[in-house]
Amino acid sequence: MKGTSIKKVLILVTILAVPGFLYYLLQEKGKNRYRPLPIFGHKEVASTFHSVRGKQIPDTIYHIVSDFKLINQNEDSVSWSKYGSNIVILNLFYTKGDANGGGAATKAMKGFNETYEHNKAVNFIGISIDPKTDKPEVLADYAKILSAKAGKWDLLTGDSVQLSGLIRNGLSLDAHQEKIGTENKFIHSNMLVLLDSHRRIRGYYEATSKEALLKLDDEIKVLLAEELRNSRDGR
Repeated sequence: MKGTSIKKVLILVTILAVPGFLYYLLQEKGKNRYRPLPIFGHKEVASTFHSVRGKQIPDTIYHIVSDFKLINQNEDSVSWSKYGSNIVILNLFYTKGDANGGGAATKAMKGFNETYEHNKAVNFIGISIDPKTDKPEVLADYAKILSAKAGKWDLLTGDSVQLSGLIRNGLSLDAHQEKIGTENKFIHSNMLVLLDSHRRIRGYYEATSKEALLKLDDEIKVLLAEELRNSRDGR
């Protein structure tokens, strides 16, 4: 009987101890094993340092997508400041070549917009590569087809020179015109781009690939967790 009582006590102690041990692993060890998403674009070592567990680590200067001033479907002026500390998913489109939201990237964006509709830390941006046609009133009609609410999913247009610089230099995406038969048609990347709160590029995802879109869904969650962790650590 005495041996049975000791076994019961040991089992009870184990049951009570395991949750605390797992919490310790997640809080302390989990930090060491946490792997943030990569940061794309040019990078260089800075002359400043930060401390990690008492060790001085050189800071890195990463490529940041420059600020802009464009107009959305509601004719509101939009720049990075509008999105605060939110993460952003972005794509290229043009209404003539993307009739009724049938383009692969736009369809993917519509799905993600529905998934993260109530998540206030996630925003979506569609950048028109045909500003001559895609005036705000055209984008307003197109937004209705997509159920794209300004402020959550902004469809942007504006100065062609600024748009070209943002697309090519900022996002490293391709968008150009080609003559196909008797028509000039826009050719553009089907990539969705994931950006963090510092406007660094954290991922490219091919909209025609189901596997890539599943990866984006996973990495949105990873980036949200990273942003929360960094805000708690004061970074």
